[in-house]
Amino acid sequence: MENFVLIGVCVLVGMLFRRLEAFPKDTAQSLNMFALYLSLPALVLLKAPQITFSSDMLAAALIPWGMLFLSVALVLAGARLWSWPRATVGVLLLVVPLGNTSFMGVPVVQAFFGSAGLPYLIIYDQFGTMLIFATYGSLILALYGRESAVTVAGVAKRMLLFPPTIALVLGLAVRNWVYPKTLVLVLQSVAATLVPVVMTAIGFQLQLRLPRRVSLPMSYGLAIKLLAAPLAALLFCRVAGISGGACNVSIIEAGTPPMVTAGALAVIAGMEADLAVALVGFGIVLSFATLPLLYWLVR
Repeated sequence: MENFVLIGVCVLVGMLFRRLEAFPKDTAQSLNMFALYLSLPALVLLKAPQITFSSDMLAAALIPWGMLFLSVALVLAGARLWSWPRATVGVLLLVVPLGNTSFMGVPVVQAFFGSAGLPYLIIYDQFGTMLIFATYGSLILALYGRESAVTVAGVAKRMLLFPPTIALVLGLAVRNWVYPKTLVLVLQSVAATLVPVVMTAIGFQLQLRLPRRVSLPMSYGLAIKLLAAPLAALLFCRVAGISGGACNVSIIEAGTPPMVTAGALAVIAGMEADLAVALVGFGIVLSFATLPLLYWLVR
């Protein structure tokens, strides 16, 4: 649990840094790029050779797709019930199904399950979240975004060149090769920077703005993302008789707050910007209460 305390401290430090003139406005972006190109790939390279493909791993890969269909169905039902405008529906369809399963997921899973949970997280993130983002996410951006703001080909290309994805392919390719001790130490040192760097960046860019017009769709979207989706994953695992690390990690991953990148792309694509920002910001804050609750349910 001390790891979870570290997460909170780093978020608070990031919020403090945002108030200091010594830190430029693009500090969070620089920290995210460091984590994206160094910290997270190093962690994936360390853990990818430990992945053993089994029915458990298959569950970790399939559960996020099930959560996608559930989230889309609930969002469309809410949109029909309350007659939300197109820009609002687009944000909910893009942001609600996509969790922050790597940047937020890694420190949370490490805090709850230790390093043993990371191989399951990698499968959930790479074969679930990232594939969903590249395919379904590109479709939503094309259908609901401003014309020519974001292209399907452009997003797909970025995902294929996504550094953690490249690290996963490389790690699986050399899984029968024993890493030299020096390489292991270097990867461990770089991977250890992930939690403080990412959580400080999240704190730095955390915004808690809530215009009245977005309060209902935001509350509905976060209820799906933080409660309905992970509880549905929990119910599925219990009914299917699935237990163990893959199930537990998948439930936690299903309950991670909305992906920061998805929210940013929704803004760039000309959708409801205030709603996108609110979903990400309030989602992160509320997840500090909902994720420990989910962990209590699955442990």
